[in-house]
Amino acid sequence: MIADRLLTVLGCLFGAAGIGLMALAAHGKWPSIDYAAIMVLAHAPALIAIVVAIRSGLLHVLLARPAAFLLAAAVALFSADVVLNAMTGERLFPMAAPTGGTGSMLAWLLIGVSALMAKK
Repeated sequence: MIADRLLTVLGCLFGAAGIGLMALAAHGKWPSIDYAAIMVLAHAPALIAIVVAIRSGLLHVLLARPAAFLLAAAVALFSADVVLNAMTGERLFPMAAPTGGTGSMLAWLLIGVSALMAKK
């Protein structure tokens, strides 16, 4: 399914972005960027694992797939705000990082519920 491929590609993009952000944090003048790097690096394999779990029947597809997209969006929001703030002192919008963090926590809870709802 195209949604699973998109989630897999997002996981790969998160992995690449995380490595780039770690390098920037290590060699640049913005060490606080490592928070964004950790967030995207932690969720890169998670997005791919969620796809595998959906396809194997360990997660209920109708809940897990939208939750995975919420997770990707929330992590991207959190990380983008952290990077922007570190580099410019500006924010995407007020409470952007906390909104992303809260969204990612909600997504993980929904993925957990989808495991309870799975048929396998």
